[in-house]
Order: sequence, then C-alpha cells, then structure tokens
Amino acid sequence: MKTITTHYIDGAFVESHGREVMDIVKPTNGQVIGRVTLADEEDTRRAIAAAKTAFASFGRSTKQERAKILRRLHVAASARRDELTAAMVEEYGGVVQFAGLIVQSGINAFLAAEQALHEIPLTRSWDKTTVTLEPVGVAGLITAWNANTLFICLKLASAVAAGCTVVVKPSELSSLQTQVLVEALHEADLPKGLLNVVTGLGNVVGAELVRNPDVSKISFTGSVAVGETIMRDGAKTMKRITLELGGKSPTILLDDAALDQAIPSALVMAFLNSGQACAAGTRLLVPKSRLDEVKRSIHDAMRNFAVGDPADPKTSVGPMVSQKQYERIQSYIRKGIEEGAEVLVGGEGHPEGLEAGFFVKPTVFVNVTNDMAIAQEEIFGPVLSVIAYDSEDEAVRIANDSKYGLHAAVLGTDLERARRVASQIRAGRVVINNMTDDQQAPWGGFKYSGVGREYGRYGIDAFLEPRAILE
Repeated sequence: MKTITTHYIDGAFVESHGREVMDIVKPTNGQVIGRVTLADEEDTRRAIAAAKTAFASFGRSTKQERAKILRRLHVAASARRDELTAAMVEEYGGVVQFAGLIVQSGINAFLAAEQALHEIPLTRSWDKTTVTLEPVGVAGLITAWNANTLFICLKLASAVAAGCTVVVKPSELSSLQTQVLVEALHEADLPKGLLNVVTGLGNVVGAELVRNPDVSKISFTGSVAVGETIMRDGAKTMKRITLELGGKSPTILLDDAALDQAIPSALVMAFLNSGQACAAGTRLLVPKSRLDEVKRSIHDAMRNFAVGDPADPKTSVGPMVSQKQYERIQSYIRKGIEEGAEVLVGGEGHPEGLEAGFFVKPTVFVNVTNDMAIAQEEIFGPVLSVIAYDSEDEAVRIANDSKYGLHAAVLGTDLERARRVASQIRAGRVVINNMTDDQQAPWGGFKYSGVGREYGRYGIDAFLEPRAILE
C-alpha cells in the first residue's frame, strides 16, 4: 500500500494542508493499491505564491539559462523512464507497449522545447522600435489522466522555455505516476518555486488556479465541459488560456487503399491508448463499394488486438481507468445497439476471464450513420464506428460533420490524392497512412477541440506576450 501525503511547493515536498484522502484503485482488478491526500485551496495558494516569487527572477532569465534547465529536466526525467512506464501500467492500466512510447515522448519534450526556443526570435527591432516576447507570468497547468507524464512534461517544457513559473494540477487519478515524476524532476536542481505540483480535485485546486489573479495563464487538457468552465471563469481575471479538449477523429479510407495495410493502421488509431485518447480515430469512413471486404478485413485483423494484462507486451487494449469510465463505455455500446448499429465484433460486458477489472470488449460497429450518438459523441474507449460513403466529397463532408476537429487520418495509395483530401479536413492535425508525430508541429484543435496550440514554437508562443518599446 502506497501512501502519498505531500505536495511539491517551493522546491520541497511539504505535508498537505488538505485532509481529504482518496483511494488509488488498480484498474486491472479493482483493488486499492494506495491512498493520496488531496490538496485544498490553502495548498494551492501557497504554491501560487511560491511561483509568483520565483517569477520575479526567472521571468528575466536568458535563452541560454532556460535551455540549460530544459536539458537538466530531460536528464532527470530520463533517469526514471522505466519507473514512470511501470507506474503508468500499474495505476492507469496503460498497455506497456504504448506506455513506454508516451513516457518517452514526454521526456523528449524538454529537448524539443529547447530546440524550438533557439529558433524563436525573442527580440525584434526596427527604426526606434523594439519588440520583445515576454513570459506571461505564473502558469497553471491542469492535466488529464490518460497520459500523465506526457502532459506534465510537455506543458512544463513550453512554460520554462518561455520563462514562466508553474503550478501543476495533475489528475488525482494519476497520483502514483505524478509522485515518481516529481521525484525525478526534483533532481534537476531547479530554482525554488519554478515548479510546484499540487494534486487535488478540479473543483478545488483547479478552480483556485483559474480564479486566482496571481495566475496569468491556464493550459488545460481534458473535457469540453471543464474547458468551457475554465474559459468562462478565467475571463474574470483576463486569463490567457490554452485548451486541448476532446475529439471524434475521422479516418478516411480511400477506395484505392491497400486493406492489408490500411485496416491494421486504422485499428491502431482507433484503439490507441486503449481508446482513451483524444486523438483516437473512432470514426472509420469507408467507400460503400468496399464495405463488405472492409468488414471481413476488420474481423480478421481484430485477432491481433488482444485485450488483457497491460504489463504483457502482447496486449493491445488494457482496462479502462475506473469503474465510472467502464460504465460510461458500456452505456454507449448499449446506445449504439439501440440506435440500430450492428456489432461486428465486441459488444457489451467484460471480456471472458477479465471480469475483476475495468476491462471492456474492443467493439466495432457497422451500419453506423454519422448522426448517431456513437458517431458524434466522444466515448473515450475502444469503440469504433464504421460509416459508409458514396464519394470522396461525401467522405470529406462526413469527416467535417462533427463539433470536434482535433485529429484525422487519410489512408490511400495515391499520395497526391490523399494530400488533397487531407487539406480539406477541418482538424488541427491530419496524418496520412500511419499514426505519426512531430514534436515541432502544432497540436490542438478546431471547433470544440480547443483553443490554441501546443508543441514546438507554437506551444512556447502560448506562454509569451509581446511588449513594444518606442523611442
């Protein structure tokens, strides 16, 4: 049994002022494996004060000084990579083959931010005018539970590169992972108050960060509903706000696609992070002329998407993060059936032999129309809707017929055509033929998928304000 009673404030682990205790539940079996004492408003205000004091000096730091800190953060996080991966597998239920990649991506964010920082001109001058890009101030970083290390490292890296000090509010469902990460980052010998971490509830710690006038910036990853609240409440103190919210990402399979490659690729994108990913390609758009062979190909390929113990390298889909999330996904599977969609594979209930944990059956629906709830609402689980289309124009229309616009994919052998289709999709990122990443490319969404961008210079820009001095 692991017990966490401290927060990280002003360069030290300090006992929580808050007294509410929450159980940490292992998703593979529902057993309590730890307890965490949650922060309250007093803990949060103390962390904000430490960040404000630190900003007085760190806000005037040079590019070179920030670059050195980013390199130290990378070294410190790298030293605990295996433990961070193991914690993600144990506490969240992330499959080890994906957890290792996502943790490494978070660690790499520090070096990616350093590279981007060197490419950003922080000063421009002409005639008797000088414009400097100034750090916005204390930043509140509010992160989600499905990729804890990545979100914290990515936001922290961008904020540090810009010269901001931070208060992180990670998800309380990620307490064990956060503890390992903060212990690692503590070894980076940071200026006191640069990094502060308080684990608590969104309506307590998150709300204090959003309403506190000493916090100038909020960067949030999570649900649309919470994002709407942050935008509304942050307006009272003119917060600068970046929101990375939900998605209902389309994957367009063109009629020239090679199914032996395209279908496995589409399923990888659909069941990414056990389906608990905002970028998951949960709508697969296929030409009606190839629908029958696509269904056969999906049925055959699903044999390679094993559900089970996330610590087993052969497992593709692990448990959901909580009983609440399990029940949410079950309700959507029932809704899909009630709406008239056909279950090709999967369905309701636990997979056989996995009744003790929060496991669901990876499910593929066919005969789905884009107006169904399962095609419009973010389920955040391993549920894929197959939607048929008649023409390329109709495929683009269906892809864009969503309140979300975070991610998309196009699968086809004619690259020029695939690029043309990709250019018509209203999404922050569109990949062609494979799920890929570039940490210098912007990440964020159109429409309800959020406001602003992360990664590379785009992410650093979000923590900067221009100041002009004229003579």
